[in-house]
Amino acid sequence: MTPETSTHALRYFERHADTFVALRRQIHQHPELAFEEFRTSELVADRLAQWGYRVERGLGGTGVVGQLRRGEGNRRLGLRADMDALPIQEKTGLPYASGRPGVMHACGHDGHTAMLLAAAQYLAQEGDFSGTLNLIFQPAEEGGGGALRMMEEGLFERYPCDAVFAMHNGPGTPQGQLVFRDGPMMASSDYVTVTLHGKGGHGAEPHRAADPIVAAAGIVMALQTIVSRNVPPLEMAIVTVGALTAGRANNVIPDSAVLEMTVRALEPEVRALLEQRIRSLVATQAESFGVRADIDYRRGYAVLVNSPAETRFAREVALELLGPERVVSDGPALTASEDFSFMLQRVPGCYLIIGNGDGEGGCAVHNPGYDFNDRNLPVGAAYWVRLAERFLAA
Repeated sequence: MTPETSTHALRYFERHADTFVALRRQIHQHPELAFEEFRTSELVADRLAQWGYRVERGLGGTGVVGQLRRGEGNRRLGLRADMDALPIQEKTGLPYASGRPGVMHACGHDGHTAMLLAAAQYLAQEGDFSGTLNLIFQPAEEGGGGALRMMEEGLFERYPCDAVFAMHNGPGTPQGQLVFRDGPMMASSDYVTVTLHGKGGHGAEPHRAADPIVAAAGIVMALQTIVSRNVPPLEMAIVTVGALTAGRANNVIPDSAVLEMTVRALEPEVRALLEQRIRSLVATQAESFGVRADIDYRRGYAVLVNSPAETRFAREVALELLGPERVVSDGPALTASEDFSFMLQRVPGCYLIIGNGDGEGGCAVHNPGYDFNDRNLPVGAAYWVRLAERFLAA
């Protein structure tokens, strides 16, 4: 393969960038929450059908799969993009800002969808490959577990894949830079609700009450010792109490308090240790304050683990397309979580990061001022094209 072959798609997308930027901004203006991506999924399905893909709508509620078979090759590739938005009020002031109050594409899923659609068009019209291409447009990545639902409804039984790949933008990383990591790349994410049941009373007579607020305060502080004193120092772990709800008046001791926390790890053993220590510590701390604790511990997204061979292949494609100056071969692990992790438990593959910018485009995701960097559209689409053509080499 010559350098000319590697960069042909990139030059094509750079010439036709305006078309795909307009598409991305159209999606951005009409954001939809998890499992409500009706408009977006119809747009995706209609485009794929126009380009000759066999299209299935409604998998996983609002998910879409486009399949394209070509030649006699027997390899099968899956490429995934997420489609859902977030319940955030956009404050960018952009002319193409969200038209829905309280909903915006604050994580770049509009860009992920547009990049894969751009690649889909090119691969249908000019792609040089032999085999089966499965394009997976997933709903409800933002906490809804859309990947699991698509899998439960037969995603990989209907569309078997030898490998799956996905890409997410990364604010703070130079625009267009591609970042890879072998093994654990993104953390698990578990959700814990602790309800403390005490005995209410008058604020002037605390000795007659069993104060759940004091117990909650003690538990919050004690939880901080789990990472510092129970988890091995070289392992990643996070225990964050994000909400503490109790009482409504300054002179009333309430009869209950509620703690909400997120718990994250990069290794299954650490994940299990955190659960064991949180359950034990909360129960004993509550007892020491004379209150009772109910613990609702919910397993969320799994650790995202990139498989070695597929990550090596994905990295090689990036180096061919962009050169070593725009590729990070061994990037840092991330403490965010992703339900693509469940797909990687079933099928080997790789999840990679495309830099959204460290100046323009550097605003963090899940922020009302965030926007996907449109200069990534040619890079991301060209990368998907080259990866597909290499994986399904004719």
